[in-house]
Amino acid sequence: MILTYLLFVIGLLGLFFGGEYLVRGASSIARTYRISPMVIGLTIVGFGTSAPELLVSVQAALAGQPAIAIGNVLGSNIANILLILGISAVIAPLILPMRKLWRDLGFMLLATAVIWAMLLDGDITRLDGVLLLAGLIVFVAVAFLTGKAEPDDALPLPPVWQAALMTLGGLVVLVIGARLLVDSATTIARTYGISEAVIGLTIVAVGTSLPELATSVVAALRKQTEIAVGNIVGSNIFNIFGILGLTAVIAPIPAEARFVSIDMPWAAAAAIGLTVVAALMGGLPRIAGVVLLAAYGGYLALMA
Repeated sequence: MILTYLLFVIGLLGLFFGGEYLVRGASSIARTYRISPMVIGLTIVGFGTSAPELLVSVQAALAGQPAIAIGNVLGSNIANILLILGISAVIAPLILPMRKLWRDLGFMLLATAVIWAMLLDGDITRLDGVLLLAGLIVFVAVAFLTGKAEPDDALPLPPVWQAALMTLGGLVVLVIGARLLVDSATTIARTYGISEAVIGLTIVAVGTSLPELATSVVAALRKQTEIAVGNIVGSNIFNIFGILGLTAVIAPIPAEARFVSIDMPWAAAAAIGLTVVAALMGGLPRIAGVVLLAAYGGYLALMA
């Protein structure tokens, strides 16, 4: 049991240091190539921190259980907005002009609407998967074509290879740390008699979102607001266009009725709520973070 607690601590440390180096490396790459930190957050950081969701969904598809991918993606997208942005905003207000957000929030709303429409007929076909992957390509192309930043020579920059190594290394440590933390926390919870349902709704459901959590919190603390928000928005877009698209190409995904009637409304409400709050408040102040966390508590209570 001592080893389990040790792995739990190592997992926490992995999340912290992995997030720290990922944010440092990604922000250095953005400044080197004069790319907006928001674009780096949306793509390199956002897609990278979605690696656990991608692995879970592809493995499920190859194992003949592609439906797991939908629950994994929808649950992760809900947690990303309500839990992760909620915590990040409470720690450090995420103030960001709407002019830097409207395009990407629009893509997130579009992706959410598209997947909801696809779920209505009972499954996500291979053709749907191809269309979703095409949507991802369009998003990445638009982001990079319109995401140039002004040169910033205020701080010295590390060599590109060092920034890239820092980014990749941070991402790897994040994923390993998340895996160790989820496995050890699940073992500890079972030891104390916590039910499988509660474990599933909390530790496992949030587990694949831990890299996003660690990265956004670290970015918020370092005042890298664009990376903190871009990480979540980019992750949600990638989860739908990339993960569900690739999974459906591997194996068509049957959609249970509950996804359309319960989970999709929550995912859509979270995406719309984030957009409305960001537009009205110029980002996410602390009070908005509290509201998001309260909404996530309501979601967990409904699922219990």
